[in-house]
Amino acid sequence: MNVTKPIAQKLNDSASARWTALIIVSFTMMMGYYVTDLLSPLEKILTAPTAQGGLGWSADDYGFFSGSYGLINVFLLMLFFGGIILDKLGIRFTGVLSTALMVVGVLIKYVAVSTDFHGAVFSLGSFHLPMSAAVACLGFAIFGVGCEITGITISKTITKWFTGHEMALAMGVQVALARLGTAAALSANLPMAKATSLGIQLPVIVGAALLIAGFLGFLVYNVMDRRLDASIAAVDGESATEEAEDESFKFSDLGKIFSNPGFWLIALLCLLFYSGVFPFLKFATKLMISNYNVPEDYAGMIPGLLPFGTIILTPLFGIVYDKVGKGATLMLIGSVMLTAVHFTFMLHVLPFGWFAIILMLVLGVAFALVPSAMWPSVPKIIPMKLLGSAFAIIFYIQNIGLTLVPMWIGKMNGADTSYRTSMAIFTCFGAISVLLALALLYMDKKKGYGLQKKNSK
Repeated sequence: MNVTKPIAQKLNDSASARWTALIIVSFTMMMGYYVTDLLSPLEKILTAPTAQGGLGWSADDYGFFSGSYGLINVFLLMLFFGGIILDKLGIRFTGVLSTALMVVGVLIKYVAVSTDFHGAVFSLGSFHLPMSAAVACLGFAIFGVGCEITGITISKTITKWFTGHEMALAMGVQVALARLGTAAALSANLPMAKATSLGIQLPVIVGAALLIAGFLGFLVYNVMDRRLDASIAAVDGESATEEAEDESFKFSDLGKIFSNPGFWLIALLCLLFYSGVFPFLKFATKLMISNYNVPEDYAGMIPGLLPFGTIILTPLFGIVYDKVGKGATLMLIGSVMLTAVHFTFMLHVLPFGWFAIILMLVLGVAFALVPSAMWPSVPKIIPMKLLGSAFAIIFYIQNIGLTLVPMWIGKMNGADTSYRTSMAIFTCFGAISVLLALALLYMDKKKGYGLQKKNSK
């Protein structure tokens, strides 16, 4: 009598298992994005005099705070080291470390907005900052380290679970849920701050609670990650060490990343495209009030439309990439749309709220197109064992923009309150993104990366 042994399967061959893992880690990232834009719609309150319930920051102070998110990542290279830690020590260790840093950062931010510093000023040479802003910057910078390393960890996590499956759709869903966190922060926090006597403190308290929930969620994910490694070991006949399916990481392998022209085109496109979106959102609420006559109580809801649009469209475009391909083309179309929207904002035609809504919806489509194709394209160019380092380098380069651009825009808005100068800067970012997307399309044809090919087997 013949007995047929059951064929061993990896845990990620189960659709329910891989999608459960995705939802858990995406929830953690969603909470991180919520806290990232926690204070973005509150610029009006932050810059109000203390006698009126504000913190007395200037436009420059707010711009510096907005850029402080990436200070440690950029100037101390923490994000780069985070990628190496991820490739050397694995997803579980790196994820717990990074999510814990996010929690520490938001708690410091709470100290900044809840403490009366009695007019104290932080000074370093000719540089001066209100103490509340300085402490908030410290918290935001620590949070930024955790949030960015969490981002690269989750990107590698999705690649680990979804390679050979619906990877672009999975990354699209993760991005969509992250945008939901951004949308909630932009839409809810100004009304929340005005609703009680706690003022700015209440949104920060809520953000801290949600982030702690996200941290606990990642601990739950670690159990699934161990089970995945055990199933991989059972199929491959290896020991159940984390990511046993990969070759071991060597520092000398980093040269394969640095010498890859497609990688650099994606990294620079990421820098310019995201510099045209995230810094813009930090100033968009006040732009709606000043240039489009939107009532203050509703002004944050218009920028909040942008993330809401991506919630549906990013997974949809991910399905297109999985089933049809054309990843480089999707990035090109999104870059063109970004440029057109910022150019229209710069011209300041039709200064009405309804027109601002239309522009924001178009920007939302662009913001869905590019990420839905960009992130799933990286594993086509870089091998799995180097993926953490590759994502870290891309995020590091992105953080240069997320750090310096808000500071630059804050100064420009202080000098030109019409926003024409700042919108011209954002338009230039979009135009360069178009050129980079065209170059990527050319390089894909030359090198055969497969960016125009579908992902699903």
